Amino acid sequence: MRLQPTSRCRQQISAFTLVELLVVIAVIAILAALLLPTLSKAKDRAQTLVCLNNLKQLELCCHLYSTDFNDFLPPNQVGGFVSVPSSTNGLSTVTNSRSWCPGIAPQDIGTANNVESGNIFSYNRSPPIYRCPADRSTVNGHPELLRTRSFCMNISLNCDDARSTYRKFTEIVKPPPSDLFVFIDTQEDDIWDATFGIFSADSYWSSYWIDLAADRHNRGANLSFADGHVEYHRWRSPKPSDFNIPVAGADDEADLRWLQDLLPKE
Repeated sequence: MRLQPTSRCRQQISAFTLVELLVVIAVIAILAALLLPTLSKAKDRAQTLVCLNNLKQLELCCHLYSTDFNDFLPPNQVGGFVSVPSSTNGLSTVTNSRSWCPGIAPQDIGTANNVESGNIFSYNRSPPIYRCPADRSTVNGHPELLRTRSFCMNISLNCDDARSTYRKFTEIVKPPPSDLFVFIDTQEDDIWDATFGIFSADSYWSSYWIDLAADRHNRGANLSFADGHVEYHRWRSPKPSDFNIPVAGADDEADLRWLQDLLPKE
């Protein structure tokens, strides 16, 4: 019997050439460059919405407090003081628990002695609502710990150290509750006690940021108002990492004047 010779089929292995591989990498890089800004904007928008919701919850706590305490607004205790322009806040600590939030934001470790000790905490026992998700600042000396608070309350609301302040909700007439801000995003390098110091345009401090608003939301900040609504406001000028400073130019002055218009009118 005659044997037929066998034939061997060579299996061809296909692979990318170097040029094809470089083209694929270039396409991926281009797509990533196009998508990353969109994803970043979506993340920023989500953080802004969460921050607004947190302020909404805090504002609701204030209303519930007023309902339970004969129309009185939550006490708003100051923990750092200034005497003349360009001076600095003293390193004092709030020990009076008669405050919506005792404590000092850059120094507080945990929530027991500040957020949970405040007199509105019982109306929403959720510490995260006291912090803006875009605020990545940490506790002094503890870079692994995010701070527990990002917001301050307008000094014009039940504050013993303010020249003009509303004690009760029904006293809020000029401006009406819809135009009087209560809580505000506060600049992370400026925040100290839980009171946001700001004075009217006809005061000794008319051209000074006593406390500085945050600009971490696309150069803007979130605020709550006495009628319960919240809103976002974009500043004309960035807000520097400083406090108790004079306005820096016309745009910064316009920002301060806008906020001063949301204060009590005599």
